[in-house]
Amino acid sequence: QVQLVESGGGLVQAGGSLRLSCAASLRPFSDYDMGWFRQAPGRERELVAAISRIGGREYYAGAVKGRFTIYRTNAKNTPYLQRNSLEPEDTAVYYCGGAYSAIYSGNYLASTHNKYGYWGQGTQVTVSS
Repeated sequence: QVQLVESGGGLVQAGGSLRLSCAASLRPFSDYDMGWFRQAPGRERELVAAISRIGGREYYAGAVKGRFTIYRTNAKNTPYLQRNSLEPEDTAVYYCGGAYSAIYSGNYLASTHNKYGYWGQGTQVTVSS
């Protein structure tokens, strides 16, 4: 059974930093693009950042560009999301997602919600002002 388990959420003051991790049982892990999504109350789930299966391409939503960094360690089957300069608007449940992409060329990166077929249970991040 495929599992994605997020960790690293919590309460942080505005301007602070947090790193999210996602332990993924996807095998082989290098066949999957990985993304971080978030969903705030009353809003749709949105893609925050994504990284291609071998790490050659990255995507960032405009609201987080320059503040968040996505990276992955394939040897540990783990993607990360380093988040700096956090703002109250970053408060949300953050989800890790996996998208099978081995059939695509090296320039491919899954950048839409419907491309992701595997999900974690989410971790709450609250940024206080």
